Amino acid sequence: MDTYTTVKNRLLKLCEEKNMAIHKLATESAVPPSTIKNILYGKSKNPGIVTIKMLCDGMNISLIEFFDTPEFRELEQEIK
Repeated sequence: MDTYTTVKNRLLKLCEEKNMAIHKLATESAVPPSTIKNILYGKSKNPGIVTIKMLCDGMNISLIEFFDTPEFRELEQEIK
């Protein structure tokens, strides 16, 4: 799995776990709904770390919690 897909899947899973719709996440994180939709629907394939941090803040988790998953640990090298 590539990094973009892993980030997208992690966001979707966390939203489901926390019962947060895109608009609620946008409100809680101060990230525009269009930015979140662009990440989730593939228009933005390289979300910045600041955006991810803001989304984490909106979900009350740390960056470490966001990235501390088997999927992120098993990512292959992007540049080959």
